[in-house]
Amino acid sequence: MRASRIVGSLAAGYVLYASFPPRPLWFLAPFAFAALVWVLRSGPSLRGGFGYGLLAGLGFFVPLLPWVGVYVGALPWLALAAGSALYVGAFGVLARIVARLPFATIWIATVWSLTEWARSSFPFGGFPWGRLAFGQSDGFLRALASLGGAPFLSFGIALTGCGIAALVRALVDRDTRRDVRLIAGSLAAAVLMPVVAAITWTTLPGMDSGDRYVTVAAIQGSVPQLGLDFNAQRRAVLDNHVRRTFELARDIAAGRVAKPDVVIWPENSSDVDPLRNPDASDEITEASEAVGAPILVGAVLVNDDGTTTNSVIVWNGADGPGERHDKKIIQPFGEYLPWRSFFRHFSAYADRAGHFVPGHGNGTVHAAGIDIGVATCYEVAFDRALEESVRNGAQLLAVPTNNATFGDTEMTYQQLAMSRIRAVEHGRALVVAATSGVSAIISPNGAVEEQTPLFVPAAMVMRLPLRSESTLATTLGPVPELTLCAIGVAATLAGLWLRRRHAA
Repeated sequence: MRASRIVGSLAAGYVLYASFPPRPLWFLAPFAFAALVWVLRSGPSLRGGFGYGLLAGLGFFVPLLPWVGVYVGALPWLALAAGSALYVGAFGVLARIVARLPFATIWIATVWSLTEWARSSFPFGGFPWGRLAFGQSDGFLRALASLGGAPFLSFGIALTGCGIAALVRALVDRDTRRDVRLIAGSLAAAVLMPVVAAITWTTLPGMDSGDRYVTVAAIQGSVPQLGLDFNAQRRAVLDNHVRRTFELARDIAAGRVAKPDVVIWPENSSDVDPLRNPDASDEITEASEAVGAPILVGAVLVNDDGTTTNSVIVWNGADGPGERHDKKIIQPFGEYLPWRSFFRHFSAYADRAGHFVPGHGNGTVHAAGIDIGVATCYEVAFDRALEESVRNGAQLLAVPTNNATFGDTEMTYQQLAMSRIRAVEHGRALVVAATSGVSAIISPNGAVEEQTPLFVPAAMVMRLPLRSESTLATTLGPVPELTLCAIGVAATLAGLWLRRRHAA
């Protein structure tokens, strides 16, 4: 029996991984979660709950995150996967604590929300990658994000999985299969969120939903090489983006494409600091003048104290640099290294981590009269990034990103899925501009309107809606997640009281 539970836990985690992009198997997620819940409800031991949860977490995160170690070796990849799996182990403990409560199906889903919140918050600012919500970009369930954001979408998948597990148990358990109320309740839990999503889907805005419309271009200049040293030829990367922008200018002059109101370059499109390097400044100015529009330039800026900021600068032709967004949520072990003197003992790559510092601001920039919300690369994984932008007036969203450091892996598709969920969450068109791909233009309903292939220079030009109406998710902000977490804590305390009472 124990062997079957071990296999079931690992299989549940792996099937959950299989539901994530680039595979269009989003519908597997509730069934994978149901399989894990089935295992967890097979006994009362908290130690067993942790073990089975941990195995499911490893079955999920180990295949999900190999891009972390593609150029730095297996140790960082496996360490991050194991650390993330600990939170699924914690879920296993909490699930067994609340399993004896009435309506346990609901409480198990809320303690999943609690552990997802914890993993997305601690340590080092958290690691939200792999939240249940981010596997739903191709499915109609993504509509739930417009109601309560990514946390509510994750809860919806968890509740559906819990309902499926409870329904199967009610049908096969000899003691309860004749209890119509139990079967009906389990069925209701299994179908509630899909029904809500189906209804909500009809209300999602599309490309024809704007208060007004603008034409936006995204440039993918590509890079001379992949890996950690992609930017060793920093000038070549800048030149690639300038060159592709000049090609766009020629297409505009020939009438092949519409003239854009604004052009978006990727993160790291100018790792030559254009505020300190006149040659880089001149190149960007010429490109902006040629295309006749301001360019959002992803640049690495060197501060006087030797630190750096990962910035997006609005470059207004001959007028030069204007407003900028300095990346506020920076990546630990990449853009900076916490506890540097400690971690350098474990990897020769530790000292290659950057010395970036977080920026400030409200997450928006203004270009050509357009309020644009910016989340640079890693920031898109965090709820608060674009939520702050939209609350501060953003009518269009941009995610400039650099995936060249992760080679030909699933990372770029996983991140694209996050951007699609964010578009639904806030009801805004969203532009992903990537150095090496995949760049994409996303509708406010999360559909990909156009995308580029990997590793080739490309440009996309499209007329996009600007919207000012807020979704319920934007209006509520963190309230749904905090509410679910509070319920999860209350259910855990009630479950602990009940276990102590039965033990006495």
